[in-house]
Amino acid sequence: VLESTLVCLDNSEFMRNGDYAPSRIAAQADAVNLLCGAKTQSNPENTVGLMTLAGKVPKVLIAPTAELGKVLSAVHGIAIEGEQVDFAAGIQKAQLALKHRQNKNQRQRIVLFAGSPIETEQKDLVKIAKKLKKNNVAVDIVSFGETDSNNEKLEAFHAAVNSNDNSHFVTVPPGPALLDALISTPIFQGEDGGGGSGFAAAAAAGAAAAAAGGGGAYDDFGVDPNLDPELALALRVSMEEERARQEAAAAADGGVGGEGGASGEGAAQPVDEDAGEDALLQQALAMSMDADGGDTTTTPAPPVAAAADDEDEELQRALAMSMEDADGDEQK
Repeated sequence: VLESTLVCLDNSEFMRNGDYAPSRIAAQADAVNLLCGAKTQSNPENTVGLMTLAGKVPKVLIAPTAELGKVLSAVHGIAIEGEQVDFAAGIQKAQLALKHRQNKNQRQRIVLFAGSPIETEQKDLVKIAKKLKKNNVAVDIVSFGETDSNNEKLEAFHAAVNSNDNSHFVTVPPGPALLDALISTPIFQGEDGGGGSGFAAAAAAGAAAAAAGGGGAYDDFGVDPNLDPELALALRVSMEEERARQEAAAAADGGVGGEGGASGEGAAQPVDEDAGEDALLQQALAMSMDADGGDTTTTPAPPVAAAADDEDEELQRALAMSMEDADGDEQK
């Protein structure tokens, strides 16, 4: 599914509580990291944004983007601020951010993490939900921490915004890890429920295998995303950034070599990843060979043969001189 998602994080003082290990905000960060990776992996054209709900006003930290590294970096830098969360203002600002997405073909989705008491009246939330439904905005809700006081309002909000089961509501009680409870839900698996996100599906398979005592399902890096999702995502992001760097370097090299080409050529052709890597390897090999060649030219080899010839000539001259001296003595 082609989607633009904005994740709304709760960063109020209530997120310091340790009823979700190691704390509410840390457990939320782990879940958001894997969620963003799942969204971007399910479709290369998907975008993910990030915003916080607490503080003086809700703030959009990252507008919807396909660059996962920026989102993960923003999640890592989120700080706790403010005692209350303005869910109403935050949801409306999230809708506005999605409205200005670049690709209008993307479906709009808000993922709301609610771990603080909701002060907004239920009727106001329902009114906002109906507006979202009218504008085809789906909302996934994760209720944790203050479930007893929030669930009634959030259930009414979900009922008003849901259209053909495009929105989901999940309540996570204290105790288990937030990520473990969410990994197999439609919020991670997609609307079809068939593991539309390969990244989340792999993590879910790892969780099932671990629960069965057979260990986790390891990804290409030998890391179990279920046991260490942050490390798995960091490795994947590092790999993607390295590929992007190599492609940019290969494109730059191609541009320098092709400046004298026909002016009728327009946009640059896409660079094949394998070809870019091969080109870089060839350049590195050529540079190493040039370095070896440079050593031979700048530091000439000692003239072994020439030195040997000079020694032979000197020996012959000395022999000739000694023979002349001997002949002179005999004549005397």
